[in-house]
Amino acid sequence: MSIDIEFLKYPVGKFQLPESIDSESITEAIQTLKSFPDLIFTAVSPLSLEQLDTPYRPGGWTVRQLIHHCADSHMNAFIRFKLALTEQNPTIKPYEEAEWAKLPDSNLPIEPSLALIEAIHLKWVTLLDSMKAEDFKKTFFHPEKQKSQSLDGVTLMYAWHSTHHLAHVQQLVLRNFDR
Repeated sequence: MSIDIEFLKYPVGKFQLPESIDSESITEAIQTLKSFPDLIFTAVSPLSLEQLDTPYRPGGWTVRQLIHHCADSHMNAFIRFKLALTEQNPTIKPYEEAEWAKLPDSNLPIEPSLALIEAIHLKWVTLLDSMKAEDFKKTFFHPEKQKSQSLDGVTLMYAWHSTHHLAHVQQLVLRNFDR
């Protein structure tokens, strides 16, 4: 059975920022961010150590690295939100996520990162639920992309990011472990 590498990379498709973002889309994205910690925990908790160290695709990260990546990425996103809410279009600090995934903390057990994801998402969803429509229009400047990004679009992007990586784990389990 041959599986398309694009599907393995993007099992829920690539992120597409809609031309306009309505309150219903924001509400759905917040719900995704709220449910992500439980869903990712449920997806990875039955996996053995060997399974956690299995790449979700050829040349991809292991499930362990992916969990640590989600904690790192969502921690950065939460900080970027707070910067945008408290400063005028602040310039954020990009980071080399692939290099972060090679650092020694990405070899730790996944429990610390699962706890971080749970804590970050609790704080993040609390913040998102308190934001007014005008708050979602606030921006930060991304120097690698050379553009400002609004918090409404970033909210949708991180809901996609959560679903994207959850699907990596779920698809790996279905392909390799669910027999």
